[in-house]
Amino acid sequence: MTMDTTGAEDLGLDRIAEAAATVDPVFLGTPQYVDEQLAAALGRPVLTKIESLNPLRSFKGRGADFLVGGLPAGETVVCGSGGANFGQAIAYAARRHGLSADVFVSADASPVKLRRIRTFGADVHPVEGDPKAAAEEYAAQEPDRHYVVDGREAAISEGAGTIGVELARNEDIDTLLLPVGDGALITGVARWLRAHRPGVRIVGVGAAAAPAMAHSWREGRAVPMERRSAFAAGIAISAPVPEAVRRIRALVDDMLLVEDRELAEAMHLAARTLGILPEPAAVAGLAALAAHDVPGDLVATVLTGANADLEVYADLGTAPADRVSGGVSGPAG
Repeated sequence: MTMDTTGAEDLGLDRIAEAAATVDPVFLGTPQYVDEQLAAALGRPVLTKIESLNPLRSFKGRGADFLVGGLPAGETVVCGSGGANFGQAIAYAARRHGLSADVFVSADASPVKLRRIRTFGADVHPVEGDPKAAAEEYAAQEPDRHYVVDGREAAISEGAGTIGVELARNEDIDTLLLPVGDGALITGVARWLRAHRPGVRIVGVGAAAAPAMAHSWREGRAVPMERRSAFAAGIAISAPVPEAVRRIRALVDDMLLVEDRELAEAMHLAARTLGILPEPAAVAGLAALAAHDVPGDLVATVLTGANADLEVYADLGTAPADRVSGGVSGPAG
């Protein structure tokens, strides 16, 4: 397999290698294995990489730590985080590196995540409307406020690319399914694998209720689209950033979409077979495997987070996914 990756050359392979050596070790070396019960349920072997066994319960710490670790002393890091996992990561990284953080979130953001952001010492600003726009306006008011955007900053993708470093150690993987929200995860991982495992087919999975990134990938430009549901909040973006679209176009073979119902079913599947309680967006890859004909002898996917509100998770046993569309959040925001 060959692919022109020139649209993603702003993501440095040397920087991903540096991140693998310098990111807070608590986020690195996460388990990746084939579970026999999951394989039996899906009718094929699937390698899962679990990214929820860390202080953030998501993969976001890798990129945030690499980015914030490179900022000058005395800066205040400012971000907008609709799904709030990125906000958690920025808060954690800022505290670790001795900086302050202001995190703007949606007014209906997950209470679980809001509590955790505050625990990490950041100032939290719930807002109606677009958290990113509010964060950008706030950051512009003072010169020492450093505004960061998930999916735009190369360092965030490079930090997430450390997952690719770890996955590349398994030479049997031939297809990789990754949840796609803002695009930082898939672009960082794909950048590494294109160089070190070029035969791996890389497929992004988005929410059918929020297909903006999938449409942008097909069109080759950022295409804003309103979302129908926030069930998988972390991948339910409505306005892709151009940098992420450019990189995804250069690195990703295909994009699939899954329905909220399919995500809910995959959450239950992960709980029954793997014994973990993932967020909806975290299981996008598993949902795609169940819903689509995905080629490959050994398919891999990353379970990206576990910050679901347990009360709402319990309701999934009796309620359709659309009844809880505002209450369970996903891993990529």
